[in-house]
Amino acid sequence: MRRPAKGSSVLPPRPDFDALGLVSTRRSSPRRLTFMTLAGDLNLAWSNDESLFIYLLMLLLRTDERAAAIVFATLNTTRARLDLVQRLAKIAPLEKAVRGELNDIVERFSAATRLRNDLSHATFVIDAEGEITHTQHMKVEESRGNLRFGLRKPVDDDRLEEIARMIQDLHALNRRIWDLMPVLEAAMTSPEK
Repeated sequence: MRRPAKGSSVLPPRPDFDALGLVSTRRSSPRRLTFMTLAGDLNLAWSNDESLFIYLLMLLLRTDERAAAIVFATLNTTRARLDLVQRLAKIAPLEKAVRGELNDIVERFSAATRLRNDLSHATFVIDAEGEITHTQHMKVEESRGNLRFGLRKPVDDDRLEEIARMIQDLHALNRRIWDLMPVLEAAMTSPEK
């Protein structure tokens, strides 16, 4: 355990509460508004896609919407829900192309989930003008046997573009899920192979 030097602290620096107060009392900068809008749009698009997994579960489990919603809600993480979809797809009477499409949808949604979680489970570093300059990830990550905590990422043009691209990817993914559902329904209601 790391011990602080005498007279110092291991705690992060205290936020600039005056800068935080300025943000609520004056107009936000265009970059801040863009970031906040993109973060909200990402969450909206992600939530719309995640909700459709109830119907994928309904079809794969050959049950009704209420039972599928119970299964969905009982699995309290997105990862658990996606794992169940993939495992059910392995035993379902699906053609290889349909199973491949379903797995690709899950993989692409998983990538979006990583970005969404990065923004939803971070603290935000704000400068003296109230500008969001960085996100600080509040998760322990393990890589090659090393643990990291508090990874900081800048909120710059590249980051804003990454979020905007992911929103577009989620919109496209939503259409793919809607396109897949009737195909999956037909496969799951046809006589067993």
